[in-house]
Amino acid sequence: MDRKSEIIKATLELASENGLASVSMNQIAEKLGISKPALYKHFESREEIIKTMYSFLRDQAKQGIAAGEINFDMLSDKVPLEKILTHMVDSYRSLCTNPQMFQFYKIIMSQRTIDIAATEIMVMETKAMIDATKKLFYALQVKKIADFPDSDAAAISFAMSVHSIIDLECDLNQLKNANNDAGKGIDKNMMKNFISEFCRLYGVKGVKTNGKK
Repeated sequence: MDRKSEIIKATLELASENGLASVSMNQIAEKLGISKPALYKHFESREEIIKTMYSFLRDQAKQGIAAGEINFDMLSDKVPLEKILTHMVDSYRSLCTNPQMFQFYKIIMSQRTIDIAATEIMVMETKAMIDATKKLFYALQVKKIADFPDSDAAAISFAMSVHSIIDLECDLNQLKNANNDAGKGIDKNMMKNFISEFCRLYGVKGVKTNGKK
């Protein structure tokens, strides 16, 4: 493991133990057993470490699902719209629930109201998801697989809904692991039903939306 990776790993461990807001350059250097000037040779600030950590962990998580990414050139009306969108959501869910990425997200979400670096990461992640959805929706529109009156608005609506449902799924799992029944009565098929309804609204007539024309 190179020094930058060691710094990222040490920062993530400190943030998990004490909260992101309490992590300082002094603490990181001390945990690694190096001097503070040696740490500054690699990163100019704590905020730079956090942003680099986000990019590093996200890239690592994406490598694990790279083989399953959607090839826009291969999109056709022979593949049901529902299958395309479900595949996209499953890939994003895999990214979010990657063990290290999930640990990082939990830290960031708990600290975003008190730490500007955490807030910036949340905005970056939301923007990345929206941009990826916009690219897919443009391709679906061009290939005449879906019909969006406003593809940008549809992409934002879809991305933010998926983001919220995945958050809810994570919360429900946490309650389940704690033997807490507060999530009782919530539809466990929420994502599937949402995607089905989205396809019903925006699928092109005569083109497969759920395996049927």
